[in-house]
Amino acid sequence: MASDADHEHEHVHESVDDAVDARDDWARRRRKGIPTNEQLLVVACMDERIPVEEALGLELGDAQVFRNAGGKVTDDVIRSAALTTNFFDTTEIVVVNHTDCGMMSASDEAVVEGLEAQAEAAGADLDEVDLDPAIPDLDIGDASVAEWVKMTDDIDEACAAQVAYLEDHELVPDDVTVTGYVYEVESGELRRPGERVAEEISERRA
Repeated sequence: MASDADHEHEHVHESVDDAVDARDDWARRRRKGIPTNEQLLVVACMDERIPVEEALGLELGDAQVFRNAGGKVTDDVIRSAALTTNFFDTTEIVVVNHTDCGMMSASDEAVVEGLEAQAEAAGADLDEVDLDPAIPDLDIGDASVAEWVKMTDDIDEACAAQVAYLEDHELVPDDVTVTGYVYEVESGELRRPGERVAEEISERRA
């Protein structure tokens, strides 16, 4: 005669089915309308020293992570933010900038000169180079290449300004929470813009 314990026992096929369903949800989460675990988009620098997931306490599946040079809120970041907040149920954006950033390591003039030299070596004029391969006829108009590169003088001001820009952008819903942090490579800690953990941090070269 079966005992009560036998009736409470989960059959093997049930646990396997649960695992199969969970894996299917993971693999097809976009088709099923399942958001990231934390409903989060992170915008961060591509610098290899920045452990974005570790610093924010994230695991695979918790967030969408957009990394570019300097962790800049570019047009493509706005494009991605608009899509994920309006269609993928993302409710939070975190911007992570950092000290000793390569985007603070040279003057605008030096960067432009370097890009001009590269373009010339390739037999092109920098003013005629396509800046977005997806849009071959893209024209930055009256903006300079230095503005397109977006070098940074003050990482704290840049972080705060990018948060404000995302908060105020027409394509990002008003109920999306936007926060910014600066990762200090000198201390290995996150901090709010304007604060400091390390005794000394690197600043942009004149």
